[in-house]
Amino acid sequence: MMNAFTKMNSGKGRQGANERPFIKMHGLRNHFVIFDRRVDRRAFTREDIVRICDPAIGVGGEQLLTIEPPGPEGRAGGAIAGMRIFNVDGREVSACGNATRCVAHLLLQESGAHRLILETRGGLLECRQTGPMEVSVKLGPIGWNWRNFPLSREVDMFDLPVENGPLRHGTALWIGNPHAVFFVERLEDIDLPTMAAPIQNDPLFPEGINIGVAELVDETTIRLAVWERPGIATQACGTGACVAAFAARKKGLSRSQRFTVHLPAGPLTIELDGNMATMSGPVAYCCRGFVVAKPVDEFA
Repeated sequence: MMNAFTKMNSGKGRQGANERPFIKMHGLRNHFVIFDRRVDRRAFTREDIVRICDPAIGVGGEQLLTIEPPGPEGRAGGAIAGMRIFNVDGREVSACGNATRCVAHLLLQESGAHRLILETRGGLLECRQTGPMEVSVKLGPIGWNWRNFPLSREVDMFDLPVENGPLRHGTALWIGNPHAVFFVERLEDIDLPTMAAPIQNDPLFPEGINIGVAELVDETTIRLAVWERPGIATQACGTGACVAAFAARKKGLSRSQRFTVHLPAGPLTIELDGNMATMSGPVAYCCRGFVVAKPVDEFA
């Protein structure tokens, strides 16, 4: 079946040898520039990734995503494709819930299926089409082994020894990427960059960490803001929403297994089953086009 990228090349005009088709999508205003590397195996240097994600000189996005052929483990697990995720600084990361929903939507539309398995560095993820422009992703397992982050030393993961003003007694959780969740009385009282950035840069987190600031509104409702690596206040964070819901249960703040997590750009639905989380939310298209990229063999 012709995919969305192939359709871009089938119209009038001819794609230049150095041009790469992209699709830009967003999940609750979390913006992604997506490339298909299943046929065109050229990759991007770190400098390319930084340039493409820069809204002043490139396409603009919070992450660059590539769709890949599944690896041996992915094929064995039934994955139809793989996904790689790169932050605006060019660093590869293992997980992003909103990114997974966007890539899964493209692949679900391409295949005509209602369910698929997507291979990521964070594991094999089950994705389902739950509406015309809505996707659910099963994420996890959620863990709290301090070595997974990594941390510079062993600490109590449910009462972190770092604080800044009202951000105290944080919970550290791993869901393919590292998060620290701090519950506060009133989210609107928190200046996120001022409060979160010093914690994110604490020596306890030598590779940084995503900082979630959460307010438990009631048993099933959370308000959340996330200061993501490498230092961005995002409009939405899917993995952050999952760990905030999980932290609310682990800290005894709620007994619910289903939460609505309200982020600056809108709500996500999180359903917990043990240490697994199913996140459901919308996806949307922004634009399509081409970028010029140097042909290289591997990512830098």
